Amino acid sequence: MERLRSSPLHANITTALDKHLESIHVVQARRKDEIVNASNRQRHGPPRCQDERVVLALAMVLRALCLATRRVRTVLWCAFQMTLPK
Repeated sequence: MERLRSSPLHANITTALDKHLESIHVVQARRKDEIVNASNRQRHGPPRCQDERVVLALAMVLRALCLATRRVRTVLWCAFQMTLPK
């Protein structure tokens, strides 16, 4: 879009994209933790409290990813509208 406009986009657009990417990385890390915890639970028996914490942590970062995705969609739509010819 920057090429179409021949000028850089607003800083908020870059910030929103960076936060969205960061949220994706955090979700991936929490998901890996959940998988590791599930495999350990099968070997050693069910530590119920720890399992719930891992799932709640995953739920929290998924909520943050949802909010970041909404923001990024809005920001990209605005950037697209700014690049359209008048």
